[in-house]
Parts: sequence; C-alpha cells; structure tokens
Amino acid sequence: MTPTQDRLGRFGVWIAPMTLLHTPVTRQREQFERIERLGYGSVWTGEPPAAAPVAGRDILTQLAVVLAATERLVAGAGVANIRMRDPRATHSGAATLAEAYPDRVILGLGGHGGDRPLAELRAYLDAMDEAATRILPEARYPRVLAALGPKAHRLAAGRADGVHPFLQPVEHTRAARDALGPGPLLIPHLALLLDTDEARARGRIRALFGAGGRENAYTASYRRLGYGDADLDGGYSDRLVDAIVAWGDDGAIAARAELHLAAGADHVLLHPLADDLTTAVDQLARLAPRLLPRP
Repeated sequence: MTPTQDRLGRFGVWIAPMTLLHTPVTRQREQFERIERLGYGSVWTGEPPAAAPVAGRDILTQLAVVLAATERLVAGAGVANIRMRDPRATHSGAATLAEAYPDRVILGLGGHGGDRPLAELRAYLDAMDEAATRILPEARYPRVLAALGPKAHRLAAGRADGVHPFLQPVEHTRAARDALGPGPLLIPHLALLLDTDEARARGRIRALFGAGGRENAYTASYRRLGYGDADLDGGYSDRLVDAIVAWGDDGAIAARAELHLAAGADHVLLHPLADDLTTAVDQLARLAPRLLPRP
C-alpha cells in the first residue's frame, strides 16, 4: 500500500463542480475542514465537459483549495478533462501540488471521446509521461482513469494506478475488480439521496441523471451489466435508478456503500445530491457514525 492509499481509508467525498463554482472559497474552506474532522479520507470533484454551457472552476486550482484548507485529506480530480488543457500543463500542475502536499494528490483523467476515445487517452498519457521526464520528474502522484469498459480497464492496468468509475452500480465495481486484478486502485463514485419517499427520490434522480434517449459510454456500461432497452429507453427504469443511486435512510445508504467495498472497491466516494455544499456536508455528518471510526 502506498502512503497515498494509506491516507484514503474506506470512504471519501465527491462534490459536484457546479456546487463548488457557486460556493465562495471562504465557505469551502470551512466545509472541507468539517469533512476532515468527520473522518472522511478524501475530497474529489470533477470538471465539466469542454462543450458545457457553463465552465466550472479550474480543477487543479480547486484541489489546491482543498489541500490548503486541510491537514490530512487527499484531494482527488474525478476527473480532470483531457480536452481542457495541454498534457504538459496537466502534469506540471499535478506535480506541483504533489510536491507541495506529498501523498495527498490523486489525478483522475477522462473526457476522452470521438471515434477512438482510448487512442485519444493513450496519446494524452504518452505526452504526460514525456513531460514528466523534464518537468518535476521527482514528484509522484497516483493517476487513475475514468474507465468503464474492459478495454479501458486494460489501459488503466498498464498505464495508470487504477480507475475511478462514475455513476455505476455495485455489479460494475465487481466486474472492474475482476478486470483489474488485486493491485490497481478502484475508487467508485456513489451518488446518494437521503430521502425515503420512493416517488420523490426516483423523480429527483431521473431529473439529474436519467433523461435517456442517447447512447453513450454510460449506457454501454449498463448494457454490459445486463440492463436492456426496457431499462434505458425513454428514461431510466426503476431498477436502473435504484442500482446507480443509493436512496433511502441512513442505514440503506451505508449498506450500499459497504457493498461496493465488499465487491472490491478500495475507497468509495459519497456524493450527496444536495442543493448546496453546507447541506451536502450536513448529510455526510449524518452518515459518518455508520461509516467511519470514531476520531
């Protein structure tokens, strides 16, 4: 186990980039300190697609805010969009953070697409590796990929330190661990909604994630796991909604998070579907007694 892995523990936190965009940095610092005091091991965020109508904060700068506000938390990019910056700049930024905060940075990479998405990602990794021979070559940080399918898992096993799957059911965690073997990091994202009203919970989840009607890497992953047209056409089925988002009371959500660990995850990122950062951290505080050892 590397020093970074040792810091992670069982559970971390994933915060939506738009939530952070609309939260002043002074309030962010307060909430990151709360997350650390609660005992979570990491804070991650993502980066909107290059074509998104509203850009979020620069993800590497955002990780610097997390690191400066806390003493032990690992800061994770889940994920940095490879279409947003030159690979040399990505390595330079991540390496600078790793130099300043040793063993506290994990760089996740994704955003690849087009006709040959893995070729695009492989070329980006090649350029990063070349840059690392010249720019801060002594700085070390784990690198994980937004890998959903078998080919991407093979690329991650050979060129990265693991994978960070987004919005996938427990079956995917099990399949990813089988594909990766025992060594590489497996850090799944788990969206959650503390709501026991079935109709309300599923309705909110569909509004956020389940529009349906378009095939993409996520629907391809769900199909590989056995979800079919009945689950994907015209909006996500109840079965799929319930598989990709944990909803219910504290016990139900804690049980789902534990299932990901039992399926082979090293570290599970909890993503409260809350309206603002403070409310999200309030929900994490509510879940902490069921998931984390007492400080």
